Amino acid sequence: MAGKIKRQTIDLIFENSRIEEVIGDFVHLKKAGSNFKGLSPFVNEKTPSFFVSPAKQIFKCFSTGKGGNVVSFLMEQEHLTYPEALRYLAKKYNIEIEEDEADSPEEKIALGERQNLEVVTKFAQEFFSSTLLNTDEGKAIGLSYFKERGFSDETIETFQLGYSPDTSHALLDAAKAGQYSVEYLEKAGLIKRSGDRQFDFFRGRVIFPIHNLTGKPIAFGARTLKSDKNVAKYFNSPESELYHKSKVLYGIYQARASIVKQDNCFLVEGYTDVISLYQSGIHNAVASSGTSLTTDQVKLIKRYTSNITILYDGDPAGIKASFRGIDIILEAGLNVKVVLFPEGMDPDSYARSVNQDTLKSFLEKEQVDFIVFKSQVLQEEAGNDPVKRTALVRSILESIVLVQDSILRSFYIRECSRLLDVEENNLLIELNKIARKKQRAIPGQEYSPDPYPKVQEPIRKKVNKLSSTNLEVDILMKLLLYGNQRILIDLLNEKDEKSEVESSVAEYILLEIDNDLFDFRHDGYKALLDEFRAIEIDNTPALQHHFLNHSNETIRSLTTDILISQYELSSGWKEKHHILTDMEDSSADKLKSTVERALFAYKLRNIELLIQEKQNELKSVYEVDKQDEKVQAIINEINNLNKAKSHFSNILTRIILH
Repeated sequence: MAGKIKRQTIDLIFENSRIEEVIGDFVHLKKAGSNFKGLSPFVNEKTPSFFVSPAKQIFKCFSTGKGGNVVSFLMEQEHLTYPEALRYLAKKYNIEIEEDEADSPEEKIALGERQNLEVVTKFAQEFFSSTLLNTDEGKAIGLSYFKERGFSDETIETFQLGYSPDTSHALLDAAKAGQYSVEYLEKAGLIKRSGDRQFDFFRGRVIFPIHNLTGKPIAFGARTLKSDKNVAKYFNSPESELYHKSKVLYGIYQARASIVKQDNCFLVEGYTDVISLYQSGIHNAVASSGTSLTTDQVKLIKRYTSNITILYDGDPAGIKASFRGIDIILEAGLNVKVVLFPEGMDPDSYARSVNQDTLKSFLEKEQVDFIVFKSQVLQEEAGNDPVKRTALVRSILESIVLVQDSILRSFYIRECSRLLDVEENNLLIELNKIARKKQRAIPGQEYSPDPYPKVQEPIRKKVNKLSSTNLEVDILMKLLLYGNQRILIDLLNEKDEKSEVESSVAEYILLEIDNDLFDFRHDGYKALLDEFRAIEIDNTPALQHHFLNHSNETIRSLTTDILISQYELSSGWKEKHHILTDMEDSSADKLKSTVERALFAYKLRNIELLIQEKQNELKSVYEVDKQDEKVQAIINEINNLNKAKSHFSNILTRIILH
């Protein structure tokens, strides 16, 4: 592992990184005003709640509350450490990092399990790739195989293909020579143990590295080139802290940008299907890596597109078994189309048998909606048998019931009626039965006679837009945006004479709050305010950067919340409630009144709250003993507070009118 990264390099990384570009590699973002929005990568959702602000270089997920800068995102999304996230960005933006001396073998062993697995997996990938390209055995066996399949040098490099020597301990010996942990080689499934004997698990096989979204190898698929039927054709890495096969798609790292660009993902079965399609110009294909399609894999695709096209070979048994995959995709809210290749062909063989234009034309012309595909497949089996045809109809309706868009669902019902020659009304009746049955099957689900009830809007609690919490946010916004800018303020000297002095916005705000003894009521916002009190404003020119990269997670998160908003207030709020909806003019002549407005509104609200507290106190005292002296003292306090309230109300009115 590398040493510490110099401060100037870190600054250079932040200066060059564009958060919308980095997150765009993981999430399908769409323009939303000056920001971007998309589906949260952290939860499965139907309505986008994930926002990215290019201007502020921050993100905010309103479903989970997570937010931060580009490094925070990578740390959260990819479970990277802070230095690892910085190195990821440096690599993406071609920024050179001066490395300190590498850690000793003892320090490598001291790393956490995940980091150690990453180290040995990366070592193994480099070993397999080097063996393929630089050894006689690798060239004669592994490279010859890939060349026979038509894979170019560029394609082999893109997918980091490799070969494992057909000896018991070639990888093991190389790992020991490089002082890599044998323990973690075993945990990664690269080395197996039989009694006291250790041996290379993938020996004598061509290697297909499996990458995560950032391009790191996390596992391997290995194919034998022997014809012995007693030898398994494919071996795959076991599950580990690094690799969960149900959550990974082969080729997703190479395909993600093209999936976003094409707004479609081709889903295939095997490694070579993905690679052959890629070499033929189809870069938006991924594979489920020999496993049945899972919900997590569909969620992974959903980050980039709402459209999946499944490519099937001509095997009828395999096609029928894959219907469950279609239902998983529909249940996740995605659109599904299907392409069926000619009998005896699969995506790999077809892509190698035709030119790029023919392949692209075939994929465009042959794709059909799942309902057409499913009805065609099942009708061939059902023939004219009424019992089988009834089961066919029910099977298709069980898929349609999963479609979440009501308009699209209605379209599919009409299409089903046309294809199967069944009255549309009869299909709707049966669809309702299936929907009610599914509803009853969900534990704790309250039964509704309507399978598709209208979604009730949640009852939203009315919020006072001028609450003390919102006003605290307003002040913190001013501190973060303008804290180190200079303004002229009026101060009273010992003779109560006004004198004009220069001050930073932060110093002025803190002075006004501390003088009136009105501290923030919200604990988190108070922590932010205390941080402003603790730092030297003049020596902290990049205030937003300081808070967004703060070591305290609460401060980082709240700063993100303040600097980015999911919703915009209408312009009417400015006239009605004197809340500015656009960014205030930060020029010197306007900045002072902007800051004063925020401060005086905050003071006015705190005075109103004090009046309420004193009125409640007056009521309780009066009910208990009606002591004239104590009652009168509270009344006097309320009168003084009302005068202060009137004073600040008049000042605010003058500022706003001005």
